[in-house]
Amino acid sequence: MNILGLIPARGGSKRIPGKNVKLLGDLPLIARTIQAAIASTTCSDIVVSTDDTEIADIARKFGATIPGLRPPHLATDEATSVDVALYELDRHEKAHGPVDGLLLLQPTSPFRTAESIKKAVTLFEMSQGCHAVVSVSKAPVHPAWCFRLNKSGMEPYLGRDNLERRSQDLESAYSLNGAIYLISPLQLQNGHSFLPKSAVPFVMESIHEALDIDTEDDWMMAEFFINFMNSKF
Repeated sequence: MNILGLIPARGGSKRIPGKNVKLLGDLPLIARTIQAAIASTTCSDIVVSTDDTEIADIARKFGATIPGLRPPHLATDEATSVDVALYELDRHEKAHGPVDGLLLLQPTSPFRTAESIKKAVTLFEMSQGCHAVVSVSKAPVHPAWCFRLNKSGMEPYLGRDNLERRSQDLESAYSLNGAIYLISPLQLQNGHSFLPKSAVPFVMESIHEALDIDTEDDWMMAEFFINFMNSKF
């Protein structure tokens, strides 16, 4: 199958300034995702979509394609991943012909492995591209123990009966981790979502592989993982 890898990397980052080019260990954050995508050997091309020349230069250095900087209206806080993906998909297909799948790899998941990318693509190919694939991880807190806060106090999302159940008696709950989204162009264009009803889950068991860096605390956790792995090997 002809799979286009897409790594969205906007220049503006309010919570962690310069996040995509900031060094995590000895590599810029975005380089870790580029390297995993290349090592997976699953993509006909790996495109980095950015509005930032520094990100573009680093992405090229590590082997990604930069077809041109993203237009300003797709570099705002309001622009969605779907908007960016559809723009880059259209630009790529006009230049290189149609693709069978679009693989979205967010740079904020630096520990997602080439092997996981391969497995996700295999799931996609098994359905002949009919079912999108999304990565999930076991939810850190079960929904049965989550609450809605209101003026009268705390209201359990799943009702009070579930509060008394033992953890081993609760059905496993999974959450999106943002590491892998794989979908056919037609599904994305028609549904305007990376998560159609027919999506197939790709379960990630590793805590560090599923880490999504969004805050300074997440960054500190990523550095801890890096230091731990360096000391181990």
